[in-house]
Amino acid sequence: MKDNGLPCYHILGTPVRATTYEDLTRFCQLRVRQADAFSVDFTNTQIVTMRCLDADFRSDTSKVDFFIPDGMPLIWCLNLQNAGLKDRVYGPTFMRHCVTQVPSTFTHYFLGASESCLEKLIAAFKGLKSDVQIVGAHHGYFPEETSADIVAEINRLSPDFIWVGLGTPRQQHWIHRHKHAIRRGAVMAVGFAFDVNAGTKPDAPCWMQRYGLAWVFRLCSEPRRLLGRYLYYNTMFLLLLLSGWVKRDAWSSGKTP
Repeated sequence: MKDNGLPCYHILGTPVRATTYEDLTRFCQLRVRQADAFSVDFTNTQIVTMRCLDADFRSDTSKVDFFIPDGMPLIWCLNLQNAGLKDRVYGPTFMRHCVTQVPSTFTHYFLGASESCLEKLIAAFKGLKSDVQIVGAHHGYFPEETSADIVAEINRLSPDFIWVGLGTPRQQHWIHRHKHAIRRGAVMAVGFAFDVNAGTKPDAPCWMQRYGLAWVFRLCSEPRRLLGRYLYYNTMFLLLLLSGWVKRDAWSSGKTP
């Protein structure tokens, strides 16, 4: 299935789009000119696994418009279905590509991270593109009751791209609860992208990313925070995939309950 040029394949019930940095940037430029808001989730194996095992998270992602393959294991799964992709569309890289490559008539809003990280992020993008239009930003350390004010500010500023870096699962939950109130724009769940592009956290070298080893680099960088998460979700993804192959429904649209 295609939606304006973004072919769709299923991985354990999650409809993942086969695309590239260039094609997704082009698609978003066209789509934001339409009247309604739409959401884009940069999806890895953890997100696919959580959609299989966690009913609350599955609900929070039930209205995502486009799941984009952020991890190399998902690219390998797509290519087993003849998608013919050479690379993933990694959230931090896509954010940098999109912000710097779209015309300066497009505007951006950042939601997430700390105030100091946001300052560095904005400075970094202005250093890459002096005429970039960042019309607003709000740090990620806010109570839920202030979300209405944030949405009101977003609607007043009417940005084309709303970049949400609150981390999984909080960013998915926030978008699920509030997207309906956002009048227009691309609501992009990019998580780690704020820290990478601001330079506040290191990213894996390109060769590790290419071979699907970025998680090893991140684990070495933050072992206490990530060890349990990676052990559980990486293992469960492999077990679910193996089960899907045995049952011949790994690529089925109905795999997720």
